[in-house]
Amino acid sequence: MQILKSTLVLLILISFNFASAQYTEVINSNRPGVSKSAFSVGTGVVQFEAGAFSVKEEHALANYDVSGFGLDFGLRYGLFFEQLELSLDGIYQNDTQTLNTNGAIPDDIKRSNFKNFTLGAKYLIYDPYKNAGDEKPNLYSYHANNKFSWKSLIPAVSLYAGANLDTDDNPYTATGIQGFSPKVMVATQNNFNGGWVFVMNLIMDRIGTDQTDFQYVLTLTHSFTPQWVIFGETQGIKSDFYADNIFRFGGAYLWTKDFQLDANIAFNTKDTPSIFNIAFGASYRLDFHKDKKIDNGNSAKDQGKRKARRNKNKKATEFES
Repeated sequence: MQILKSTLVLLILISFNFASAQYTEVINSNRPGVSKSAFSVGTGVVQFEAGAFSVKEEHALANYDVSGFGLDFGLRYGLFFEQLELSLDGIYQNDTQTLNTNGAIPDDIKRSNFKNFTLGAKYLIYDPYKNAGDEKPNLYSYHANNKFSWKSLIPAVSLYAGANLDTDDNPYTATGIQGFSPKVMVATQNNFNGGWVFVMNLIMDRIGTDQTDFQYVLTLTHSFTPQWVIFGETQGIKSDFYADNIFRFGGAYLWTKDFQLDANIAFNTKDTPSIFNIAFGASYRLDFHKDKKIDNGNSAKDQGKRKARRNKNKKATEFES
């Protein structure tokens, strides 16, 4: 835990001057995929993201199948700096594992626990879009506004550090995994013209345990109207305990500027085990964000000070004359 605290402080110190404001007028959700955006929700914003999914697995070699349901959630909060976000994430699953033994009655095993429960912090260290407002749109050329920009190849970059909490005898983790373990991530994001966004996450999870996972998540989204977004995603997982490549496809609908609905399907291409899940979810934010006021010398207080100085100088001039 001390390492995580030191890492977070270091990230804030080295990156304070490289990022800009994160707040957006509409909700910025990590759903419906599992990747995390490089950008935070903005100071004063409390955001809830949650969903429910079906569980369907079949293992050809171990000769078992799993059916059930799961719930996933995320709580995000922008604190202190526009670039800083605190988050609490979890995945809870409840299922039945059926062992299909030849010539015998199948053995059903009831299981339930958190597959993940993580508290962490994310900080944006580089934002190539902070001066995007200086690039004015071309009012006379549709082609100019939608052509490829080489600058869009430079991604925004954020770093994440967190801690997992695993309980003893968890059926979804390796034997002996319990207590706290570190998680770190690099998240990048490219915003392309035409409503395309590409997000990449590189993750090391449960570091130092017998289930140290390396994961990558690649997500491509496209907004073809202000309300509708579609996405495709691939997630790779590699550890001594479990390895897989999972694909997701789906979309989201912006109901209001603070409320989003989403749906997706997830599957893989192997049979040890095969996976097929259907998920539905929603995101909602409580927006208490306030833009920081820039003191340009025009406040009533400043104007009063200037007026007092002018009166003082005027009286001094009259006395001298």
